[in-house]
Amino acid sequence: MFAFCVFISSLIIQASSLPLHAEQLFASKNTPCCLPSDVKPAAYRVQLTPDVTGLLNLNNKGDINFRGEEEVDVELFRPADGFRLNSASLVFDRDDVTLDGEKAKSVIFDAERQTATIAFAHAFPAGKHQLRILYSGQIIPQAHGLYYADYDTPLGKRRMLITQFEATDARRMFPCWDEPVFKASIELTVELPDSFRAVSNMPIEREEPADAGKKKVAFAASPKMSTYLAALIAGDIEKITAKAGSVDIGVYAPKGREQLGAYARDAAVKLLLYYNDYFGVTYPLPKLDLISIPNFGPTAMENWGAITYIDNSLLFDPKDSTQATKTLVFEVIAHEMAHQWSGNLVTMAWWDDLWLNEGFASWMQKKSTDYFNPAWKVWLRARAAKEQAMRTDARSTTHAIQQPITDDSKIYTAFDSINYQKGEAIIRMLESYIGEDRFREGMRLYMKKHAYSSARTADLWAALAEASEVPIAAIAKGFTENPGIPLIHVETACVDGATSVVLRQDRFSVHNLHVEPRVWQVPVTVGRIGEAIPRAVLVGDEPKQIKFPGCGGAVKANFGDTGYYSVEYVPADFKTLAGAWDQLSEVDRLNLLSDSWAMVQAGHAGPGAYLDLTRQLSGETEYAIWAQIIDVLGEIDDLERGSEAREAFRAYARELLKPLLDRLGWEPKPDEANTAPLDLLLRNMVIKTLGRFGDRGVIAESQERFAAFLNAPEKLQPEVRDAVAAVVGYVADRKTFDELHDLARRAIGSEAKFRYFFALAGAHDPALIEEVFNIALTGEIPSGRVIRYLAAAAGSNDNPDRIWELVTKNRDTIVKKLTAGQKQKFLPAIASKSSNPAIGFELKWKMRDAANTLGARYEVDNAVEEIEYKADSKYRLLPSVNEWIKTH
Repeated sequence: MFAFCVFISSLIIQASSLPLHAEQLFASKNTPCCLPSDVKPAAYRVQLTPDVTGLLNLNNKGDINFRGEEEVDVELFRPADGFRLNSASLVFDRDDVTLDGEKAKSVIFDAERQTATIAFAHAFPAGKHQLRILYSGQIIPQAHGLYYADYDTPLGKRRMLITQFEATDARRMFPCWDEPVFKASIELTVELPDSFRAVSNMPIEREEPADAGKKKVAFAASPKMSTYLAALIAGDIEKITAKAGSVDIGVYAPKGREQLGAYARDAAVKLLLYYNDYFGVTYPLPKLDLISIPNFGPTAMENWGAITYIDNSLLFDPKDSTQATKTLVFEVIAHEMAHQWSGNLVTMAWWDDLWLNEGFASWMQKKSTDYFNPAWKVWLRARAAKEQAMRTDARSTTHAIQQPITDDSKIYTAFDSINYQKGEAIIRMLESYIGEDRFREGMRLYMKKHAYSSARTADLWAALAEASEVPIAAIAKGFTENPGIPLIHVETACVDGATSVVLRQDRFSVHNLHVEPRVWQVPVTVGRIGEAIPRAVLVGDEPKQIKFPGCGGAVKANFGDTGYYSVEYVPADFKTLAGAWDQLSEVDRLNLLSDSWAMVQAGHAGPGAYLDLTRQLSGETEYAIWAQIIDVLGEIDDLERGSEAREAFRAYARELLKPLLDRLGWEPKPDEANTAPLDLLLRNMVIKTLGRFGDRGVIAESQERFAAFLNAPEKLQPEVRDAVAAVVGYVADRKTFDELHDLARRAIGSEAKFRYFFALAGAHDPALIEEVFNIALTGEIPSGRVIRYLAAAAGSNDNPDRIWELVTKNRDTIVKKLTAGQKQKFLPAIASKSSNPAIGFELKWKMRDAANTLGARYEVDNAVEEIEYKADSKYRLLPSVNEWIKTH
């Protein structure tokens, strides 16, 4: 407690002296893009009538028609003879549109902007009016808008009706003001087959027979919410239930699999009560459903009261699922439930503040998961996510957290590690800065002030400042309004019998020759190893000095790893710190490793310093530390493709990792899930990695266990099934390839299905690479996972350029499976696995037509930057790595 008080008071004094710049608070009239704010919807009443015959015909793989009718209560803020709203792929004309019973004079569609401009013969006065539109549209097989998905069950194929509206696809189901700031209640009625069970944001209000074999389902009106949060799911689904206070919790899954939602249901009950307390605002809907989807683009979607999940992120099968699945399910539920407040109750006004939704939910997912599962060491493992963001943020193609979003194509690029993982890291740094209690009070104030409305980043700073009496914007704005990462240089000296630590700031960059200088106000914690209380200082454009009594001892910055910055030590100080490795806490060991490799990536140090640290790991037991090392070993191994020195490098990696597997063993220990859950993750990771690095013993053991599994699945424990499948897939011959493929095709549920398909993606036999690719064309991989599968294939085998060649030859076939956002990411995701600059040039050429949007150009630039970084690293790093291996 005392250390915390010293930390806070020191930084508050410094922050108070910083200049503050006014930042715009939320006002609907000032929200950017794209629809005018002089007309707003208040309530939608939408009736959908799908072609039920087409919906039930599983042989029909094309679009299915539906008819729609909507009434919208609108308010004009000035007299107007028309207005513009969003509509995409919907059909209606002037005879189908009335305002207060008067027909429209004209309807003009803009397909590129996805709008419909409706004009009337005269101006209507300011005030409340009722708009009515009759229209038609299509239910499509691609996983966005209103779509359908076919999936396997033990009783044969089934079909599910699904919506996925984030970010701009509600307009594909009903004409609407499809921007986050336009909140309105939504009341949905839909006609469905009798055999379908339906779920939406609100409970069913009534259900009644329609024509033969059909029924009409009407849902209660929702609170005011953004259109992208609306949801409709229907099919042969069942649920299990529980209560969290007065709220009904339901977990839906395809019929026969609903009991696999028990773990998720119990997690949701705990989390809802936790969030009610944390936010100080009780969950406002009468129910919260979590719904398993067999074909889904994102991992999950936070639709208010009806959260949708790809099924391997929701369902947990004790007979087949792993600890990795258990942690994934809990964290994804925690993330999406956090959105029920941050995102749904209070919504970012426009997509340039997406981080208010995603960065916050990512942080809260970690905070709540750590609260309920401390043995999982969530914050320690979160370092990997922060490194992912920092890797992106160090490049020339990075962007600020708050970036201008000027058209819909750019929205999809905002769903990246900058908004999620950097946002999460910044929030954690700020919480540490002002303290947990004051931060929570600020969040409660923010929620109460903006409930059922929208907010901007400045509103968050204002609430935190009011609750904490700290001018937090003075520090926070530098991290959200500017791209990049601070670099803190540390140098110590013995001066007059004391240890003087001088801190100065620079900008950290990787493969960026023309980096723009930038200064942040960085809250830096510095401590001397072995002393209990770290010091705190705010480092700006001038160097800062800290003194410790006496000379000597190792000094470390970013104690506890709560800061978002990299640290560079002068060589003598790094050597002293590395020598104190055994005295460092686990989090500071991990932080030192990460910073050491970051300096290698940036060209500030050779790889020898990092590799020297790996020689101190004989007694290391922490999963997160080994995960960081294995990630770096994998990066180096990729650079070594085609090199004669690769086998020597792999031999070192095997020597490093084999004792770890000897300690863990192949069989999970009794009660290991409770006593050492991260060992379950570590065992899987080490087996996979040793298999990749050609360990003959691990390969032989995996093949033997796989053969036994084929005859008696119960003989292979669930916790090592992923690892065994990955290893035998990596070295697969024709027979093993076919066996894995058969397992994948017969699997029910995404967890098992993806286990085997992604094992196939790693096959290294050149004769099998084309077959690996062809699987993506067959429809066996759900369309929402096709890009991930092909990217895994390009990244896992030794010939990413061959995958690129096959992808570009079959581009048109694959693109038909994809959503608009996926189309922007498709070719860049595959190309980025290469280190061949010619592929980067070809990517720009192949995307010359598709890349005419801001979003597509951003994805292309990112991929080219990644390719060029790898090419540069091969030239710059490999000679030093290979020389180090020779001498060690």
